[in-house]
This record gives sequence, structure tokens and C-alpha cells, in this order.
Amino acid sequence: MTDGPDFSHARLPLWRAAFVIARRDFGAVLFSKAFLFFLLGPIFFLAISGGAGLLGAKAAESQQNPALALVLDTAQSDAFVAAHRRLSNLTRLPDIVVPVAGESNDPRALLEDDKRNIAAVLTGSLAAPKLIGPEDRIERWKGNVALIAASARGDTLNYPDVALESTATSVANKRSANAAIATASLTLLFMLTMLLAGMVLSNLVEEKGNKIIEVLAAAIPMDAVFVGKLFAMLAISFVGIALWGSVAGALLFLGRDAIESVPTPSVGWPLFALLFLVYFAMAYLLIGSIFLAVGSLAPTVRDVQTISMPATILQLLIFFLATYAITDTGSPIEIAAVIFPLSSPYAMLGRAAQEPALWPHLVAIAWQILATALFVRAGANLFRKRVMKSGPQGAKRNWKPFWKKAA
Repeated sequence: MTDGPDFSHARLPLWRAAFVIARRDFGAVLFSKAFLFFLLGPIFFLAISGGAGLLGAKAAESQQNPALALVLDTAQSDAFVAAHRRLSNLTRLPDIVVPVAGESNDPRALLEDDKRNIAAVLTGSLAAPKLIGPEDRIERWKGNVALIAASARGDTLNYPDVALESTATSVANKRSANAAIATASLTLLFMLTMLLAGMVLSNLVEEKGNKIIEVLAAAIPMDAVFVGKLFAMLAISFVGIALWGSVAGALLFLGRDAIESVPTPSVGWPLFALLFLVYFAMAYLLIGSIFLAVGSLAPTVRDVQTISMPATILQLLIFFLATYAITDTGSPIEIAAVIFPLSSPYAMLGRAAQEPALWPHLVAIAWQILATALFVRAGANLFRKRVMKSGPQGAKRNWKPFWKKAA
């Protein structure tokens, strides 16, 4: 009697099996009615993300402490500093006054000095002061400088006329603009990840309830199921982002005359947009792998809300950590946010807006890919042990009768 065909080695390789799962899930979700309603979701988040971005930009600007540099003689500089100290509690004045002595007196060089956060330069004299800096900044500081100069001269009845000389920008304005870009992009990344990552969880729990996941796990490796579902939902997310981005681009194009010049991030807009997509993919895969592990533990759809609550709270804490970290690039808390896998995409996106160096992004992306692979493997093992009842524990139970017979 001949044996039948041997199918023990007929299982697909990991990546081919993952592609089959991804293609199946992508088609099922993309052409469903629920996806059309899903595309309307960002409308409810636009007001929240916009408000959070504006508040974050305002907070970042206040944390930069823009300075006023004094290019006066020593006596007038000391008098100005003393008057500023006396009046600082009475009116809104520049946060910091930097007397410059023994250094370059070129206002342009001072405004471009990366080591200081100088927003404007005061030259001339107390009787005829002259403010040099970005137009919006010197217009705001004109009255304050006149008040301080009059107090420094001891003649509070006659305020000097402050001459203005506008420049393109300054270090302080660049830092404030980059901080605003970092905060706004980080908020947008968080909102997109929160909105889109839930699809992975609901999809797995639904198929688990229908016993489909057990059939898939019996036919292909569980790692391939997890990888396929992750990348299928990531592809769906990119479809949604492409549609939303097209609508937003059309609106910006129609209202381009009413929009002021947009500041440029440190790495430039093309590379920053590419890094945004890459870090969105990494943030989605990282949190999605956790949601897959959570979904493997949820017996029913009703239990998803309870079990997924810790993951949602973790995501909020990660957002707050990254938002705080981008205010002080290079600090220990920012480095910790870069190293921690779940917060690394957010922290590195903020760094891309404020720092021009590119090599840290290559290292961070490689680390995030490794962390994603580890999370997927851990989630698949957890599903096998907790749900499929296989793995080392099952092996021990199967071999137990053999050891009893041997004894």
C-alpha cells in the first residue's frame, strides 16, 4: 500500500504567505461600504488637531525665550539693562536682554548666531535707537524699546523714535517656526495613528470570532498572518492619507493667496514629507503589532474595549512624552524618547523639523524595524500559546505520557 502525498513541506514561505494575507485583507477592506464611512472620520479630528497644533506652537514659541541683543556703548547698555529690570513687572518686554561686549558688533552676524536665540538687535543710542530684525518681531518690540530707552535716559516724558530695519529672519524666528512645525506634524502623526490603528484590532477580533483566524493559522505560519494583516491595514491607511492629502492640497491651492509664507523645516520640505510617511508607517506598525497582540487575547468584540484601554493610554503617554521631548533637542529625556521604540517615530519626526542631520534618522528607522519584528514575533507567540494552545506548553503536555511510559 502506497502512502499518500506528503504535504508537510507544502506551506508557503513567510513573506509569500504574508503577501497572500495582505492582498486578501486589502481587497476586503478597500471595497467595503464601511471604508467609505471611514474616510469621513478625519473631519471630526480636524478641529482637535488644528487646535492642538496652535496651542503647541504657542507653547513652543514661549519656551524659546527670544533675546534682544544690545550693540551700544557700555554705559548706555548698562542703563538699558537696569531700566529693563525695573520695568519688567509693568509691561510685556523681551524675555532676555543680551548685552554684547568684546564680540562682533555686526547685527546680521548676531541674528544668524546659532549659539544664541537672538530675535532682534538694538543699535544706535538711547536718544536715537534702531531695531534690526524680522519685521513682525521689531514691530512688536518697538514700543517696549522706546519705553525702556526713555526710562534709561531718565526722561519718561519724551519717548525716542525707534528706527526699524527689517531682515528676512533670525535664529529665534527659525527656532520658533521649526518648533511649530515639529509640534503640528507630531500632532498630525498621532491623530492619524490613533484613527487608523484601530482597524487592525477590529479586523483580527472579527476573524477570531468567526474562527477564520484558526483556519489561517493552520495553513500558514502565524507570523505571516500578523505581518500580512499589519501591512494590509498600512496600505489601506496610505490610501486614506492619499485621498485626504489630495483634498487638503486642493484647498491649500485654492486659498494660496490668503496663506502666509510657510516656514521650512530644517531638512527641507521634500525630505520632511518623506520622513513623515516613513515614521507614520513605523508608528503604525509598532502600535499595530501591540493591537494585534491585544486582539489575540480578546475573546469577543465586547472585550476589546476593556483590553485595548491600556494600549490606548500607553499611546497617549507616548504622545505627551514626545511632545515634551521636542522642546529640548539633545536632552536626556529627548534621547530616551528616541530610543524607546514606541515614541521613537514621534521624537525623530520632531527632530527632523529642528535639526538638519540625517544619519540619526537612518539609525532610528533601522531600530524601529527591528522593534517591529520583535513585537510581531512576540504577538504571534502569544496567540499560539494563549489561543491556539500550541508551543512549548503544548509540547510538554503531549510528551508527558511518553515520559510516564518510559518511567
